[in-house]
Amino acid sequence: MQSRRQSLIEAITNVVVGYALAVLTQIVVFPWFGLKVSLNDNLAIGAMFVIISLLRSYALRRLFERWR
Repeated sequence: MQSRRQSLIEAITNVVVGYALAVLTQIVVFPWFGLKVSLNDNLAIGAMFVIISLLRSYALRRLFERWR
């Protein structure tokens, strides 16, 4: 059984990796759609999704642990 602390560490690791991939993807893909976004804006957009993703990952992990 995974502790709450372990769930949080796993969720944070997952989100950090996802954040890096999301920002890199935005830098590559946005120009394909004619979107000109600064690096700071890309980082800010990514940060907004990081918070949502972290909460989602942690909540789902705890839900599945409860079911187990």
